Amino acid sequence: MALKIAVVGMGYVGLTTAVCLAKLGNDVVGVDKDARKVKMLKGGKLPIYEPGLYDLFRQVVNSEKLVFEESIPRAIENVGVIFICVGTPSLSDGTADLSQVEEVARTISENLDSYRLIVEKSTVPVNTAKWIRRTIELYSKGRSVEFDVASNPEFLREGRAVEDFFHPDRIVIGVDSERAKKLLLELYSPIDTKVLVVDIPTAELIKHASNSFLALKISFINMIADLCDKTGADVKMVADGMGLDKRIGRAFLDAGLGYGGSCFPKDTKALFRIGESYHLDFGLLKAVDVINQGRVERFIEKVKDALWVLKDKVIAVWGLSFKPDTDDIREAPSIRIVRRLLEEGASLRLFDPKAMENVKRVFPPSGRLLYVNDMYEAVDGANALLIVTEWNEFKTADLRKVASYMKTPVVVDGRNIFEPEEVKKHNIFYYSMGRGKSA
Repeated sequence: MALKIAVVGMGYVGLTTAVCLAKLGNDVVGVDKDARKVKMLKGGKLPIYEPGLYDLFRQVVNSEKLVFEESIPRAIENVGVIFICVGTPSLSDGTADLSQVEEVARTISENLDSYRLIVEKSTVPVNTAKWIRRTIELYSKGRSVEFDVASNPEFLREGRAVEDFFHPDRIVIGVDSERAKKLLLELYSPIDTKVLVVDIPTAELIKHASNSFLALKISFINMIADLCDKTGADVKMVADGMGLDKRIGRAFLDAGLGYGGSCFPKDTKALFRIGESYHLDFGLLKAVDVINQGRVERFIEKVKDALWVLKDKVIAVWGLSFKPDTDDIREAPSIRIVRRLLEEGASLRLFDPKAMENVKRVFPPSGRLLYVNDMYEAVDGANALLIVTEWNEFKTADLRKVASYMKTPVVVDGRNIFEPEEVKKHNIFYYSMGRGKSA
C-alpha cells in the first residue's frame, strides 16, 4: 500500500530519499524553504549531481508521485509520515547545530491535526528524538494529538546514493511503538535487505559510530602511509595484507589525502563532543581528526619536494570534488590545497568533471587560476600535475600524452591511482602517498 510522505529538506539526502521513496510507489511531497531550490526542482532541474538520480527524478515527477513545496504546513497537510532531512552542520566547537531540526519540529507541532509519524533521517546526536518529542509537546499548546517519533539513519554514499537506497547493506529502524514499527516496515518492504529494528537511541548512535569507525580506518592507513614513506615500504601492499584478514577487511584502507564531504568530518567531531558531554574520554576520535587535517600539509610537502620553489610554477590539478562521482566540495581537500598553492605564488589550471562550477564560487577565475575544459588541457605546459580526486577517467589517462604535454613531467598523486613503475616508464617523476621512495 502506498503511503503519503513529506520529506523536509531537499539536500543530497532529502532529495535522493524523496525521489527513491516516490519510485517505490509512494506519494511524496519534497519541501524546502529555499525558494530558489524549489523553483529549480519544479522546473525539472536538479541542484546536485548524483549518478542515476536525474532519470528517476524525471520519472516520478512526470507521474506526479513527487511534487515540491516551500511551505511545511502545506506539505504535511495530508501525509502520514514526515521525514526530517535538514542539515546538522558543525558548530565552531564540533557539536552538531540542531537549529534546523528544532525549527521543523516546532512547525510540525503548530500544524499537527492528526496522527503523524515523524522520522529523523538527518544525522543527529543520540537522544535527539527525545528533544523532538518534547518540542512538539511544548508547542502543541495543550492540543492532544497522537504522534510518534522514530529514527531511520541514512547510509547513502555520494556517487552511489541511488544504488545504496535500493540495495543497502542494512536498514536501521529505531522505534518505541508498534504503530511506528509497522509503518516503517511496510514502507521498506519492497527492499530486500536486513532490517534491524532497535530502540531509538541505539539507531541514532549507529550512524555516528559507523561513520566515525570508517574515518578511523582511513586515518590509520594514512598514518601507516607516512611510515612507509620514511622506510621504503609500500602502503598499498600493507593494506592488501591487512585486508586479507577477515576481521579487518580491505575497504577504507586506501591511503591518500584523507576524508572529506559532509559526513565523516562532521560526524567524527560530533561523536567526540557527545562522548565529552557524558564525561567520557573519546580522545581517539580527536587523533583521527588531527591525522586527517594533516594530510593536505603532507601533500604540499611532497609538491615542494618535487618542485622546490612553487612561486611562478604552473600546476595542473585533476579533481576538485571530495570524492569521485559527485559535485560536492564540502570539506574537500582540494579547497585547502588550492588555497595553499595560491599562497605559495603558483599559477593553477583546474579540472574536474562535475565540481568546477561549485569551486568557482570559492575561487573565481583570475590571472593565476584558470578552469579548463579537459584534463589534457590542464597539463599543457605545466610544471606538475597534482591528482586530488580519483575520478575513473583520470585512472585511464594516457600517460605518454601527459608526459609529452608537460613542461616538466612531475606527477604528485594524492590518491595513488597509478602504479609507480608504470608511470616511470614514461619518464615521469612520480610522487605518491606511502608507496616507497619517490621519483
